[in-house]
Amino acid sequence: ERAVTMESLLSMRRAGADIIVTYAAAKTARWLKEG
Repeated sequence: ERAVTMESLLSMRRAGADIIVTYAAAKTARWLKEG
C-alpha cells in the first residue's frame, strides 16, 4: 500500500502538480515523518 501510494503521489508531482489533495494525506504525512 505504501509503495503504491507514494509512487502515485510522486508521479503526480513529476507531472507538474503543485498541490495534491488525497484521502491518504494523513497516512502519507506519517510515512514521510517516519522516514
